[in-house]
Amino acid sequence: MKLYLKYISIHIRSMMEYKKSFFLTLIGQFFVSFHAFLGMYFMFQRFNQVKGFTYKECLFCFSIVLMAFSLAEIFFRAFDRFHIIIGNGQFDRMLVRPRGLVFQVLASQFELTRFGRLLQAIVLFVYVLITGDISWSMLRIITVILMIVGGIVVFSGIFMLYAGLCFFTLEGLEFLNIITDGAREYGKYPVSVYGRFVLKFSTYIVPFALFQYYPFLYIIGKNTNSFYCILPLVGTLFLVPCYIVWRIGVRKYVSTGS
Repeated sequence: MKLYLKYISIHIRSMMEYKKSFFLTLIGQFFVSFHAFLGMYFMFQRFNQVKGFTYKECLFCFSIVLMAFSLAEIFFRAFDRFHIIIGNGQFDRMLVRPRGLVFQVLASQFELTRFGRLLQAIVLFVYVLITGDISWSMLRIITVILMIVGGIVVFSGIFMLYAGLCFFTLEGLEFLNIITDGAREYGKYPVSVYGRFVLKFSTYIVPFALFQYYPFLYIIGKNTNSFYCILPLVGTLFLVPCYIVWRIGVRKYVSTGS
């Protein structure tokens, strides 16, 4: 952990060498997701509900997803850009260093500029917390924490899966952005809004709904099954097959020697 913090401090000092660029990128990241919020806001100006969910309920849902995605991007972004690490020969250097490969990939990039999105998510969450109608209890507070942690793990697992597949394709697989950047966008509404197929896919294939939809139902009082509170922990098991794909890719990797 001490070494990882040292890497983070190096990345921060590097970014601070170009302060104007850093803060402009930070502001840009804030507005990248801000348009999604505006779309939701203007839609609810015309319609009171979406499939039975109110504006503040959807806003709560969106803030959790955006918070989890932003934190995953800050710390795990290097896996999402792993095809560059392979392409420029950086991965070959990692193989001969006396540290774990996952640690080295994590330490190779730290996206502090994504804090712009995280700030927006926190502001939205605090707004819902103050003005919403949720009756908070200790179990609901713990559930929110588990939702955020589960979301970070699921998004990080997708990034790792992306990196594992890069061993076989060399180039990045853009279709996976549907379940990373796409999930950030459609995560502003509960998954059930998009139909039964998407809900089943997000439950059994990519467990997006396990941290976004089911515990959300418990928090807003639409379902009283307390089992929904621990479903984000079940969703973290998604990291296991993603790591297996990564390990298979590492074993199959053959350097070009260039």
